[in-house]
Amino acid sequence: MSSFSASKFVESRREQIFPKLTAAQIARLEKHGTRCRTQANEVLSEPGDRNRDFLVVLSGTVEIVRPGISGDELITVHEPGEFVGEISTLRRTGSYVRVRVRDAGEVLVINNEHLRTVVQTDAELSELLMRAFILRRVGLISSDAGGMVLVGSRYSADTLRIQQFLSRNGVPHATVDVEQDSSVEAMLERFDVKCEDIPVVLYQDQVLRNPHNAELADYLGLNPEIDAERVRDVIVIGAGPAGLAAAVYAASEGLDVLVLEATAPGGQAGASSKIENYLGFPTGISGMALAGRALVQSQKFGAEVEIASTAQALDCDRVPHEVATSCGTRVRARTIVIATGAEYRRLALESLERFTGLGVYYAATFVESQMCNGEEAVIVGGGNSAGQAAVFLAGTCRHVHVLVRSDGLAESMSRYLVRRIEESPNITLHVRTEVNALDGDSHLEHVTWKCSTTGESHTHPIRHVFLMTGAVPKTAWLKGCVALDEKGFIKTGLDLTAEDLAASPRAFGHAPQLFETSLPHVFAVGDVRCGSMKRVASAVGEGSACVQLVHRALQS
Repeated sequence: MSSFSASKFVESRREQIFPKLTAAQIARLEKHGTRCRTQANEVLSEPGDRNRDFLVVLSGTVEIVRPGISGDELITVHEPGEFVGEISTLRRTGSYVRVRVRDAGEVLVINNEHLRTVVQTDAELSELLMRAFILRRVGLISSDAGGMVLVGSRYSADTLRIQQFLSRNGVPHATVDVEQDSSVEAMLERFDVKCEDIPVVLYQDQVLRNPHNAELADYLGLNPEIDAERVRDVIVIGAGPAGLAAAVYAASEGLDVLVLEATAPGGQAGASSKIENYLGFPTGISGMALAGRALVQSQKFGAEVEIASTAQALDCDRVPHEVATSCGTRVRARTIVIATGAEYRRLALESLERFTGLGVYYAATFVESQMCNGEEAVIVGGGNSAGQAAVFLAGTCRHVHVLVRSDGLAESMSRYLVRRIEESPNITLHVRTEVNALDGDSHLEHVTWKCSTTGESHTHPIRHVFLMTGAVPKTAWLKGCVALDEKGFIKTGLDLTAEDLAASPRAFGHAPQLFETSLPHVFAVGDVRCGSMKRVASAVGEGSACVQLVHRALQS
């Protein structure tokens, strides 16, 4: 039995992961597909294939295997009444498994367009299929064995970058640290990988040497094939909570939606270990899980999402609007929703960039927590993200130090997080305190902080610092195109002055709407917008409410 099928997760939810369709359900699906005969050992799809068909096994059997560097790993064998597919089938992105006929028989073949019709119109089948698709991906990720292996080093910032990219985009993989795993030498020798090549991604007998995120996304088939000639109803720039909310609501109302995301779904919120005050999740939910669900939801309704694609310029004069991307393409739409969010402010420290990814982090997910397991850590910041990180890291770290410049946390952090911090024996709050030095050789080794009240500085042998302070909007690419405030946030609606509108490259034929920028039919929502609340719930509200304004713009 394979490691996937034997995992506790799969065994506990087997009926949901591998459900058997009833005769009535298959009869409803028959309207959308075609019956095809199969032959033993026939390969129906390979890893990396896009636009794969959804298959229902009518007779015979079909096996699912995951090719790996140690050989094929059997995942399951589908029998009559079961179906083949996981979340990448719906997304039209590359898969990670091989589909092969074991016993000859017959399958019902349903293409992607008709599959999307099923999940949008048949409530019962939609729930059954979507749950199975999502849980199958979770099972692939949770399996220890992996077809893809990241070989890296804890002393390599690029290793962390790649690990973060794969994890936050839900790519099943295993990670091997050359500093800790003695068996890695034979693996590197087999693939002719030298130490200076680290980090490398090994997949299907291929070697990617320190790939950039865009290269990884392309190689792994994370993105559907985008038609750059098509004029969309709306392009959403950024897949954080605001952008994903806009995509879900726009796509569910029948609009043609393209989403551009620079790194991974979720934005800054995607790096939150657990959000406990978001409506409808009384036990909390991680930012990554919330973003993952929203991403699937948007794609269920037909939104196309391009990962590792950054908006580099907006043509202010052109109608339809045209966006130049980091992938070298130019995409067009009648309306634009900017939801690029904000990033944490960099500290004014000379050695900061040298230790980024080597002891200095801007997210506190499972990936980062493993790097400081059993050690001390410093968190700089007093907002909810910092509080969530402190509580999360306190579960694995020996001690967590929270540094804030203010007199306390009451004005900047939700009360439930303040109480958690106050009641945690291994969290210490340092008020009126700032980091003023970072030191080390190949990795951060010492942190020095100073108390403004006493003027005293203290140096500690701490190797991990999490920076979660301030908000810097991602708007450099928009200067001269839409009006920004003095901090670089996008001005919208009533915040726009007569001077802002007079300086606009295009004149308004109407008063700017609530989330509309100084450029007609271009909107801004979430953390990137001047005056926004910088909370997940408010970002989701802005993204969903903005769709009504998009409809008005499309009708004008």
